[in-house]
Amino acid sequence: MTIRRIFVSPDHNFFGHHGKPPGEHEMVECDEVECVAGRGIRGDRFFDYKEDYKGQITFFDLATYESLCRQFNVTHVGPDVFRRNVLTEGQDLNEWIGQEFEVQGIRFSGSEEARPCYWMNQAFAEGAEEALRGRGGLRARILSDGVLRVDTKPS
Repeated sequence: MTIRRIFVSPDHNFFGHHGKPPGEHEMVECDEVECVAGRGIRGDRFFDYKEDYKGQITFFDLATYESLCRQFNVTHVGPDVFRRNVLTEGQDLNEWIGQEFEVQGIRFSGSEEARPCYWMNQAFAEGAEEALRGRGGLRARILSDGVLRVDTKPS
């Protein structure tokens, strides 16, 4: 698997905003992030969110983003709009649900699909929530400390 981009956000835009307008906290692109076992990504909105939280880090597939852009003819919205932390290439993320896996020497446990919600229709394009079902990304727990970096060499 190749890591193409990494994002963090200091606060929530959609999570916990049901019935209210979305927040306006940008996703900040990083070359690297510190993963802390059992706590999350240092500097991200889910860091120390709650004990053993299932979404300490989220992964999203670049091919899914590109497919959605073609499907909805979207050219002006980046992958950060999905509010996932790590944009990946070359791995079926659903295969890691319920599995332990390692990326760049850091151990993770795939907990569940990062299910899309109705906010995706507003943030990306009408119909995005339905189109993302079954391919919304992966929520995972961080099992070991380490620094996750964007891959700079071609895959």
